[in-house]
Amino acid sequence: MATPLNKRFSSAKERTGQWVFSQEIPTDIVVAVGEANFPLHKFMLVAKSNYIRKLIIESKEADLTRINLSNIPGGPEMFEKAAKFCYGVNFEITVHNVAALRCAAEFLQMTDKYCENNLAGRTEDFLSQVALSSLSGAVVVLKSCEALLPLAEDLLIVQRCIDVATAKACYEANFPCRTPPNWWTEELSIIDIEFFSRIIAAMKKRGAKALTIASALITYTERSLRDLVRDHSAGNGTKSSDAQSTNSQVRYQQRELLESIVSLMPSEKAAFPINFLCCLLRSAIFLKASTSCKNELEKRVSAILEHVSVDDLLVLSFTYDGERLFDLESVRKIISGFVEKEKSMAVFSGSGDFRESCSCSPAMHRVAKTVGTYLGEIATSGELSISKFNGIANLVPKGSRKVDDDLYRAIDIYLKAHPNLDEIEREKICSSMDPLKLSYEARVHASQNKRLPVQIVLHALYYDQLKLRSGLDNDRSTPDAAATRNQLQADVSLIKENEALRSELTRMKLYISDMQKGNNQAGTGSSSKSGTSGHKKHTFFSSMSKTFGKLNPFKHGSKDTSNIDDDVAAMDGTKPRRRRFSIS
Repeated sequence: MATPLNKRFSSAKERTGQWVFSQEIPTDIVVAVGEANFPLHKFMLVAKSNYIRKLIIESKEADLTRINLSNIPGGPEMFEKAAKFCYGVNFEITVHNVAALRCAAEFLQMTDKYCENNLAGRTEDFLSQVALSSLSGAVVVLKSCEALLPLAEDLLIVQRCIDVATAKACYEANFPCRTPPNWWTEELSIIDIEFFSRIIAAMKKRGAKALTIASALITYTERSLRDLVRDHSAGNGTKSSDAQSTNSQVRYQQRELLESIVSLMPSEKAAFPINFLCCLLRSAIFLKASTSCKNELEKRVSAILEHVSVDDLLVLSFTYDGERLFDLESVRKIISGFVEKEKSMAVFSGSGDFRESCSCSPAMHRVAKTVGTYLGEIATSGELSISKFNGIANLVPKGSRKVDDDLYRAIDIYLKAHPNLDEIEREKICSSMDPLKLSYEARVHASQNKRLPVQIVLHALYYDQLKLRSGLDNDRSTPDAAATRNQLQADVSLIKENEALRSELTRMKLYISDMQKGNNQAGTGSSSKSGTSGHKKHTFFSSMSKTFGKLNPFKHGSKDTSNIDDDVAAMDGTKPRRRRFSIS
């Protein structure tokens, strides 16, 4: 009995020595498979393998002692089992090795045509009777075929596995026999995306429901892209070092995988939960997926935006480390697409004013509130410009907000996080908010907020005064915003008119003063008389100035300016004329 004294003998020789070298007949050929060497007998191999027989017959060497079979499917492990079969040694065929054995048998031409009950027939029987009798078996065999292409495809092993897996998955989706009911999606998630795509396409042809396809895609995505698509409830503060440290090759493979998954999605937009779509879209942005891939995901999120939460939008907005804003273009497209969808629905519903109908829809109200809260969450970012802030805030129709408290909170947070804004910039950031639609508490806060522009503070103060004066502040109820806005505009015009009146009176005082100086310079009378006369005129002018200074059209709450008399006319002895100073 030979012993493995030479180090060049591989471990394969040691293993096969237990069943080969026990023979009294010495070996006469060495089969090399990769780094493994198998000392065997020619007559045992030739009896079962037509391929080896041809090699020996067609060899130019008189006595062939070594052949190389490194390209055999399955490598050394499968050749060892094929050699055992040639020697009549028992070994186990399983779902994990049956495909490789079938391919190795085909490579070695160990078919029933060459010898009855050969290895190819044995593996075919196991495939049909055992491996392909269940979904789990078919999936495992299909997984093993990934390393056996294209031979496994040529032998129809792949197609048979796909057909069985498709039929079993559709049956389990409709009539689950195990718990949890979606266990079959876990089974399918282990295979390559190419085989998975073929199963999904076959399920669609069989009429599988959109939710069934979506369930399989969600499970597959969460397993194959677990570093990118994970628990979205973690928000924008969860870090993912794996996602940041992946090299370009891994990133390329992930991008290809993601685009393939998106292409498999059923046409029904509402088949997927919105949080899953948001995670998928963030991954697409991070991986720099194709424009068509991102557009498809944006349309799907936009179609069901009324179900979105603030956390879902934050998933789209921040990088995986939560330190930096992504490009907000996707968020803008999503909101814009939703608004356009609502407008289209309002038009086709036959509403008279589609803008008002769109703004009053419950879905639009929910989205408007979510967007306001979302702006408050991202307002602290130094990368958020005023144009981007207003660009998102103004996408939602102003009529869809019952109150602007959420938007006011977002503006206040932005002003606090950006203290170096000038007055004009602060007015720009506040332009998206309607001060008349703030609640009582928000108006009280705004009236004392030093960060707000003066114009917004005055609006808040005047609004409360108007309510108190009109008696509409019972139980802190909110009057009609449109009527209040009209009243405010009318009162603002009166204020401007009052300011014009004051300017006119000031000019008159200056005119009288100039006349007085001219009279003093032209006077040639005695100094005492002139002094007495000058003193009297100065006293009269001073009293008139005080009288004009006390004029206030809004004193005691009156807005009537028709009773202001031109007392200056009394200086000329003419009849006073009723006059109203205004600038049209």
